[in-house]
Amino acid sequence: MSTAFRWVEQARSGRARAGHLHTAHGIVPTPTFMPVGTVGTVKAMTMDAVRSTGAGIVLGNTYHLMLRPGAERVRALGGLHRFMDWPGPILTDSGGFQVMSLGPLRKLDQDGVTFNSHIDGSRHRLTPERSTDIQHALDATITMCFDECPALPAAPEVIAQSMRMSMRWAARCREAFVPRQGYAQYGIIQGGTEPELRAESVRSLTGIGFEGYAIGGLAVGEGQDLMFSTLDVTTPLIPWESPRYLMGVGTPDDLLGSVERGVDMFDCVMPTRAGRTARAYTERGTLNLRNARHAVDARPISPHCDCLACTRHSRAYLHHLFRANEILGPMLLTWHNLAYYQRLMRGIRTAIVEGTLEGHAARLRTEWSREDWTPDEMPPPDIPPVP
Repeated sequence: MSTAFRWVEQARSGRARAGHLHTAHGIVPTPTFMPVGTVGTVKAMTMDAVRSTGAGIVLGNTYHLMLRPGAERVRALGGLHRFMDWPGPILTDSGGFQVMSLGPLRKLDQDGVTFNSHIDGSRHRLTPERSTDIQHALDATITMCFDECPALPAAPEVIAQSMRMSMRWAARCREAFVPRQGYAQYGIIQGGTEPELRAESVRSLTGIGFEGYAIGGLAVGEGQDLMFSTLDVTTPLIPWESPRYLMGVGTPDDLLGSVERGVDMFDCVMPTRAGRTARAYTERGTLNLRNARHAVDARPISPHCDCLACTRHSRAYLHHLFRANEILGPMLLTWHNLAYYQRLMRGIRTAIVEGTLEGHAARLRTEWSREDWTPDEMPPPDIPPVP
């Protein structure tokens, strides 16, 4: 039986929250990180591998899926859940950010955006109604409003004009949304780094009424301090009972600081993109597996990780795979990075529940600033060192 879509609080620590997101496709503990599956796949991963990391919800994208294979084809094949082998919740980005990134390939008006495909140059149009309809055809658990995200820095009057158009589009998205038990639509808060505009955007969206609220237009080059100060003035304005989603963020330190400011949901291409470029996230910061110092290192990437890359392989092997341009290298390192991100979020969530977030956050930041593990800190390797 379907359940009503809702976020249920479990514990709080200051402004940080732990809870459970109840959806038609399952329950997701929060705070949560959503792996990015833009075109119906998390790059270099099977969905079994994604599940093994502990991920509870993934992200797809309207713009890319409408271009290929097409939303109607996905619907005919049973919806995105069946198509990509993910029966759990799926959030679909509206395509607004991707369309706005096309620059001269798109033309914006008050009704929507006309653009040329980056794939074959074919002409397309997205409006708030069309974006919402596509997400419905995909069977997205969480539908995002179609909005405009202006590039920063920009003049306050430009940001204000863009935000107010996005608010008009949000009302049209809400009108087009088909309510179903356990499904949701999120409004997207815009306004750049201007506190007054962020507050106006929240008032507009809460006046319309959505199941959840996303904070858009950040992590676009403004820097962490400005992002955090914008969250400081924005998240307290969002209804406490509503899930809060910070779009496109970010580094482990970004996630921790944002949770401390009341954010529940995150997505970012960073861990998967890093995995394809030989960068590994660990409790001691990042490692570049292409570096020569790893060539004869029999240790795992991290002594704390139970992913396939760490339990079955050495740094030396991963170094070899990347040097040899073997596809298994990006696959294993993507797996590791997603496992680290999920382990990070589980640890933060547990600390909120146990009332130890302040100390846990301090330990995380201290560890991130330290050097790589010394040999005596690592467990004995399962394979002998390379002579």
